[in-house]
Amino acid sequence: MARVLLITNPAAARTRAKSVHTVVDVMRSRGWTVEVVSTGGPGDARRLAAQGVADGMELVAVFGGDGTTMQAAGALVGTDVQLGLIPGGTGNLLAGNLRVPASPARAAETLLAGQVRRLDLGRMEREDGIHYFAVACGAGYDARVMVETPSALKHKWGMAAYVATTFRLLGELRSATHLITIDGKEYEAQAAIVLVANCAEVIPPFVKFGHKISPEDGELDVIVLRADSFRESLSAVWELLRERSRKRSNGGRVCYARGRDIRVETTPVQPVQLDGEPGGWTPFRATVVPGAVRVMVPPA
Repeated sequence: MARVLLITNPAAARTRAKSVHTVVDVMRSRGWTVEVVSTGGPGDARRLAAQGVADGMELVAVFGGDGTTMQAAGALVGTDVQLGLIPGGTGNLLAGNLRVPASPARAAETLLAGQVRRLDLGRMEREDGIHYFAVACGAGYDARVMVETPSALKHKWGMAAYVATTFRLLGELRSATHLITIDGKEYEAQAAIVLVANCAEVIPPFVKFGHKISPEDGELDVIVLRADSFRESLSAVWELLRERSRKRSNGGRVCYARGRDIRVETTPVQPVQLDGEPGGWTPFRATVVPGAVRVMVPPA
């Protein structure tokens, strides 16, 4: 009989009490023992997940968004305790990349019938401690969109809130000087966005960073977008979607690289995001943790 810790975030967009009860009922229908706990503030998910590990839980399931999920995942790094995903937030990017159903009931059924994949995570050390990301971190315009999208709008409108902020800020889009160090080799670039990706999709399954990006290859992918206007940003996004710059030796508004240890410095300083959550300001250093966590995913 499996012992499950279900961590819920009451502040997430889609974690109503009725949905929580539905998830618990699905799990208990299999005979699983489920303990439900709720977060009340920053850091709670990691603390609760760590307690779950200490208590011998076999699965820590998170019903919330990417921020809550990654807090909990941080406590599971290097353990054999499995991570379960019940999408309840605004973006749910990791769940989308892994094709976990959006419906809480169907996501819970995935935990019953799914399989386990050991996934890499990105690791970043900030002033308040060590943070992990599963999909991507980055500096520049995308991070500013994350920071300046009000929580109330995210709760009400979901991903549409990010789209609205993106268009509101487009007139202020500008490139900055980035010094990017990848596995000890330095590059200088003028860029509006520098992303460090661990998963392939930024809006699953419609918009991809790149088709060859995988959370199981032991590396991180660096994507640099150069744009200084609305028109140039459209051109850069079109290149990204078509991956045109992968086929060129030079030119284009999108460039790619790959490595295990990435440091990004900027002039002037730029905001930083980790899986859509604010992460302070540049500089930052991201390293890969191969096979960091065991995640339950839908059957192949």
